[in-house]
Amino acid sequence: MFARLFKTRVEKFYLFFDPWFSLFKVKKGDTEYGVGWLPLGGYVKISGMIDESMDKEAMKLPAQPYEFRAKKTWQRLLIMVGGVVMNFILAFVIYIGILYAWGESYLPTANVKYGIEVDSIGMKVGFQNGDKILSVANRPVEDFRKVVPTIILDKASAVQVERNGEKVDVEISDEDLALMIKNRLDMSFRIPFNYKIAKIAKDSPAKEAGLNVGDQILGMDSLKYEYNDQFKAALREHIGKKITLNVMRNNQAMAFPIVIPPSGALGIALDLNLEKIFELKTIEYSLVESIPAGINRGLSTISDYLKQFKLIFSPKTKAYESLGGFIAIGNIFPGAWSWFSFWSMTAFLSIILGVMNLLPIPALDGGHVMFLLFEMITGRKPGDKFLEYAQIAGMVVLLSLVLFANLNDIYKLFK
Repeated sequence: MFARLFKTRVEKFYLFFDPWFSLFKVKKGDTEYGVGWLPLGGYVKISGMIDESMDKEAMKLPAQPYEFRAKKTWQRLLIMVGGVVMNFILAFVIYIGILYAWGESYLPTANVKYGIEVDSIGMKVGFQNGDKILSVANRPVEDFRKVVPTIILDKASAVQVERNGEKVDVEISDEDLALMIKNRLDMSFRIPFNYKIAKIAKDSPAKEAGLNVGDQILGMDSLKYEYNDQFKAALREHIGKKITLNVMRNNQAMAFPIVIPPSGALGIALDLNLEKIFELKTIEYSLVESIPAGINRGLSTISDYLKQFKLIFSPKTKAYESLGGFIAIGNIFPGAWSWFSFWSMTAFLSIILGVMNLLPIPALDGGHVMFLLFEMITGRKPGDKFLEYAQIAGMVVLLSLVLFANLNDIYKLFK
């Protein structure tokens, strides 16, 4: 759009990449529109720009009025940031639509009335089951699901909790943050012991023992429990041992002997209705109200993603070990189709592309912007030879990052 605005010739406009050949192409005016066979994004080839095509011969000829290199610096800058701007605008528009269509529903941290339930990583950090989160670094967090991201992204040094009626500071060290990032700390809400079975996994201990969907688990052996985490802890303590599950089925008490597997899990899912246990907060937006709310959602997502980059370059947190590629992206998607999830992921991926393209790597838009800003400040334009070598170096860096991220995925998959 910006190239057209400043009468700069666009030679190619492609969905996907087309090394050696394309699946489809048609030329209209000076522009070839096409679909490539390599589904790793897409590109716009602009006349007179040193880019991934490395068209050296064209750059040896005198600059033409329609070429990128013949345009004013501020015009070239707008052309270079055009794609990134559109990525962000698309995300804002999608978030506006999401909030208008579905509104916002979440569990306020203050309404987690039974406290939290944490895994072994959380216990190593210093949290305990039943802790009630008061604040993170002395700042309240309204949405409970944002507690862990806030701890990690803001590198909080302490979390304030209520424990046995007293306020306690849970100190968070750099080593704790590294542990939380690497192992993905699981902090959920504690719920009263109410094991009504919604699903049973195939070939699971529960299936083999004869349990059915709809069964209500009352306890284990002669013991009863107040909270679900106490029951799960008891299962882990009896790994490899034979226990008796006391179950209520159709108003009839029954007992099922079962051997606890090494995982400590029975292979069942709870029939859980959060709205019956907790008071959720729901916000509905009119079309006018959804506009500023959607933009704010987009800006906060951009801010959080930038914080993740800051973590990656912090050697103490070792966040670079959590970098992922295609497998990591695939794992973000839910197991069942949902329009809400689809649009949320589309907006998030658009922001990822926007932020990634702004990185000051010569092969990306951010690299071109860096050189243009240098030219605007100093009045000197980098030489074509320098830009050519910088482009090659940037492509090597970029491909190395892609290779590292995807090898990291494969390593974690086998591990």
